[in-house]
Amino acid sequence: MEKMLYREGDRGAAVQQIGHLLGTLGLLESAPPNRFDLTMDRAVRAFQQQRGLTVDGVVGPDTYRRLEEARWRLGDRVLTHLPGRPLAGDDVLTLQQRLLDLGFKAGRADGIFGAQTEQGVRDFQHNIGVPADGTCGPATLKALRRLSPLVSGGAPNALRAQERIREAGPQLSGKVVVIDPSDHRVTGELPRDLADLADAAVLDVARRVEGRLVPLGVQAHLTRAGRAPSARGRRAADRSEGFSETDRAGFANRVEADLCVTLHVDASANPAASGCSAYFYGVDGKGVWSSAGERFAGLVQREIVARTDLVDLRTHPKTWDVLRRTRMPAVRIDLGYITHPADAARLADPAFRDVVAEAVVVAVQRFYLSPETDTKTGLMSLHQLRAALDRHDGPPAR
Repeated sequence: MEKMLYREGDRGAAVQQIGHLLGTLGLLESAPPNRFDLTMDRAVRAFQQQRGLTVDGVVGPDTYRRLEEARWRLGDRVLTHLPGRPLAGDDVLTLQQRLLDLGFKAGRADGIFGAQTEQGVRDFQHNIGVPADGTCGPATLKALRRLSPLVSGGAPNALRAQERIREAGPQLSGKVVVIDPSDHRVTGELPRDLADLADAAVLDVARRVEGRLVPLGVQAHLTRAGRAPSARGRRAADRSEGFSETDRAGFANRVEADLCVTLHVDASANPAASGCSAYFYGVDGKGVWSSAGERFAGLVQREIVARTDLVDLRTHPKTWDVLRRTRMPAVRIDLGYITHPADAARLADPAFRDVVAEAVVVAVQRFYLSPETDTKTGLMSLHQLRAALDRHDGPPAR
């Protein structure tokens, strides 16, 4: 499929292929047409809703790729790790979930066969006495099917995530945080004038977050800085890396970030739409999610809402690549609607952007605090919060 957008009213072979994929998933009852009609639009929206994608009825490269992934069932193909072009699909997701249920570390259940999933397969194979080659073939599948009825569900990755956070300690010095200001001018989500306003707002908030983190000893990396990097500990991704979500997630993985924060501004055809929301990796109702990402998103959302008058649109699971492909807890924060006059006025105010930056940094600190050290949402500045931390833990690390 060409990298184009398909929507209601379109025709052709690509539309027929989309219809065929929707039909195999049970979302279209009749034979797939070669015209993108209202029925197909509804089926696409239903699929996007199920998969945690943006629900707009438009089939672009991301939605089409997810349609392709959804057709695979465990056993349809041999699964192996292919560095640089990993296999992805529902069969990989099922494999990861079964390995996790059996107690093996297979990474996050994201449907992508990466190095952690390969190691989980090797560990499983070693335990069942088959060659530990990391490839899920017939013998491994047979063993998985035999053993899977003996185990029950749970959240082993959530427990491991909690332990990793506890071991990381409360001090921010030495931690790596990627700050990812969305480039609304490149994505084409908004008209140029609104995109410029949104872009300037998120870039300014990103710089303010960076300016607060670097003095604390954090290695703050901007995915794009809009300027040459100069401060110690600062590293910006070169514009040649592109701005796709996969690129941005890949950058966060390469610098081995502890946290990733994407800053974004929303828009709507409904001029009354307004408010702030935060997103983490997950599929609603499917038991697939990042527990650490959910906790981080909750902290950021509550801090922003407590410090501003933005409408609270709560936190939600999504499978956008910037959340799905990052190996660390990652959130996307929508800082308001640029199409809403009051939200746009807030975003244009430097004082408001400073409050939002403070909220994000306080949430980063709170993410690493124990319940005994933490404080109530929105009631303390970063300076006060860290002073309380120092009193509890002694002098800060140098």
